[in-house]
Amino acid sequence: MNRSILMIALVAALALSACDRQPTVVTVPAPASQPGPPGPQGAPGATGQAGEAGQTGYTGATGDKGQPGYTGATGDTGATGKAGAPGGATTVIVEPAPPPTSN
Repeated sequence: MNRSILMIALVAALALSACDRQPTVVTVPAPASQPGPPGPQGAPGATGQAGEAGQTGYTGATGDKGQPGYTGATGDTGATGKAGAPGGATTVIVEPAPPPTSN
């Protein structure tokens, strides 16, 4: 039984070490019909010359003042209403509010 455990441990160690390989990277050249990778960036170009400022345009003429509008007509005064009827024998009693309670 001791030897079988030892044999299983050796086989497991060999199996795990066989899987620990580094991948091999192979660079495939591009076909002649396709362009290659871009080259390095070139030096910056020279700064352009500043142009002269243009002339300012003329100010236009001011327009004429408009005419004032007409005043509207005054409306008619309404008719006076009729006097109200005298009250009946009904008496209204208003009770005072209860005093506030303090807590």
